Parts: sequence; C-alpha cells; structure tokens
Amino acid sequence: MIRVCVVDDHAVVREGLKRIIAENPGMAVTAEAGDGFEALRVIQSEPCDVMLLDITMPNKSGLDVLKQLHSELPRLPVLVLSMHSEDQYAVRVLRAGAAGYLTKESAPAKLVQAIRKVVRGGKYVSPTLAEKLVFDLNGDSTKAPHEILSDREYQVLCMIASGKTVSMIAEELGLSVKTSSTYRVRILEKLNMKNNAELTRYSIKEVLVE
Repeated sequence: MIRVCVVDDHAVVREGLKRIIAENPGMAVTAEAGDGFEALRVIQSEPCDVMLLDITMPNKSGLDVLKQLHSELPRLPVLVLSMHSEDQYAVRVLRAGAAGYLTKESAPAKLVQAIRKVVRGGKYVSPTLAEKLVFDLNGDSTKAPHEILSDREYQVLCMIASGKTVSMIAEELGLSVKTSSTYRVRILEKLNMKNNAELTRYSIKEVLVE
C-alpha cells in the first residue's frame, strides 16, 4: 500500500486529490495538512511513502517545506502539485529536491502515474519540461535575469506581476508589510527596474504569469 500525504491550503483541493487516489487500489491518503508548518509536524507522526505538496501556501511556502524535507528526510519523494505553469516553478522545485512537478490542471489524468513513478525512485516531468532541462544541462541557454532571484523573491515577483499589492502579498505569505516591501525593493534592484509596471511587462514577456 502506497501511503500518501496531501499538503494544500485549500480543503476542496485536498478532497479532490483524495478522491482520485481512493479510486486506485494499492494507494491511500493516510495524512493531510493545510499549511507548511502542519505538513512538517504531520510527516513526523504519520510517516508516508510520498508527499503531494502545493507551492503557494500561507506562512511557510511549499518551496521552504520542500527544502527542509529534502534536508531532513532525503529519501521521501515529494511530488509538487501547483496551479502555476511549468515555466514558473518547475525547474526551481526540481533543483530544490522535488521528485516531480505536476500542474493541478493535468493532475486528474497524470496523478496516479506520477505517484507510482516517484515512489519507485524515478522523477516525474512532462516531455516539454524534460527537453528544457536537457538544454539547461547542456548549457545552451543563457540565464534569464529573473533566475538570479532567490526563491522567495521570485515568488513575490510573480505575485506583483499578477496585480497583487505589497499588503496583499504580505498577508498571503504571512510576512510583515515591511518585509514584503523589502523583497520588492531587492527585486527592482536585481532586475534593474524602477516600478511594478516594468516588473509586470518583464514577467509577461518571460511568460512568468498567465
């Protein structure tokens, strides 16, 4: 029996994932969590064979959880499930130790296959992402400016480009408004830009936002 831990801050999403998994013999959801801190607590008391982890969560982001899990439980395969397209986060989460990346849009069709693959020790990526990773490994592509941003800075950039204010970002990520503003200033400096409009234009050009 494959034991699955589902981590997502939306109860409706967790229920949907549990329903998909319940339809498949040989696997079951044995633990769940609604945020990053809870996920780290649950995984200590309810060991599992694979974790399904959302990226965008309040207080402690999925990326932070992933890095901590990779350090403390390196053998636990983590399959990142996100509403964001592969272009936005996939390469970052794989570098941070994820066993695979799956968009929520493709989850109903691909989830069970992805779980079985990562539990066997494999990596799960789409053919498009696999091709991008090969190009990156071969050094054929030069680094885009946003790739120098830290994971948190990159997350804030995507949120700014999606039209969210510094206050909204602070609330969603569980930060102070001052800290959120500091991230914005760092992003502007690193990308050599002056305002949110320039950040948004750049993000659209680089397909970082839909």
